[in-house]
Amino acid sequence: MKKIVEYRKLLNVDKTVELKDLKTIYRNAMKDAHPDKFQGDEAGLKEAEENSKKIIEAYHFLVSINPATIKQLLPEYTETISTSTITDYKFVEGRLIVNFANGSIYEYISVPKATYVKMVNADSPGRFAKRHIFNAYPWRKTTTQE
Repeated sequence: MKKIVEYRKLLNVDKTVELKDLKTIYRNAMKDAHPDKFQGDEAGLKEAEENSKKIIEAYHFLVSINPATIKQLLPEYTETISTSTITDYKFVEGRLIVNFANGSIYEYISVPKATYVKMVNADSPGRFAKRHIFNAYPWRKTTTQE
């Protein structure tokens, strides 16, 4: 959740922000931080590049967990967790990244390390995840494994 809070703070939005509003806020933030505005100012250019990278990352992350996006992806997600087996999983900084046999990769946010350890030690990590993780933590679909 720390990551979510940081991203919301960076873009100055709350959790109820609509997708269309988030897009407008993102565009305005990028106008202010775009590297093209700092041509000839090396220090300003470098800072603008870093800021724009952070803004882009925050925007894409917040779009991926927005209720509208989740609602749109819910049928696919439900199908995946119901019918596809887990092929791999790993824990990275409070996030559980799960690869499924159908090629989907989902990230579960703010999973406690203790819950991950229980999953690793369970007789069936897949069954444990279905009961204790898949519908208990915020999730987002990712395209690449970190």
